[in-house]
Amino acid sequence: MKSVLSLFKSAPKVKNATYFSPGEDCLKAILAFIGSATTSLKICVFTISDDRITNAILAAHRKGIDIQLLTDNEKLFDKGSDIRQLSQAGISTKIDNTPNHMHHKFAIMDHAHVLTGSYNWTRSAALYNHENILVTSDAHVVADYSKEFNRLWKEMDPFRS
Repeated sequence: MKSVLSLFKSAPKVKNATYFSPGEDCLKAILAFIGSATTSLKICVFTISDDRITNAILAAHRKGIDIQLLTDNEKLFDKGSDIRQLSQAGISTKIDNTPNHMHHKFAIMDHAHVLTGSYNWTRSAALYNHENILVTSDAHVVADYSKEFNRLWKEMDPFRS
């Protein structure tokens, strides 16, 4: 696996990396991405049910990282969903308020890096599914994902756990 941490060092060049599952590469990329945050994480995912990812988010929150979480309103009721736990820990959480699914899977770290792809933030994604993740520091990509996150943040409803 490529060193994800090396992507997040201050460098003027655009850095990109790809990861695939099944296997641990995508999970390790997500954990390194979260663990590398120094100021902020904006997370927009369909669901979170992998405790390893949840624990990394909670650790970042305890370090004082500003975290905003957007998720689907129906998936938070699934068995194993960690959304309530994250919200109860004080992480600012908003949920989709439409009859459709909020099916995005991306995160923005420190306003400078994006992680995105088909990978669901679930244990089965690591164990069984053919999934992918792209991590990039391309400023145009980061700006586009930030714009989409901010649009959704304005539209969605606060989650009260």
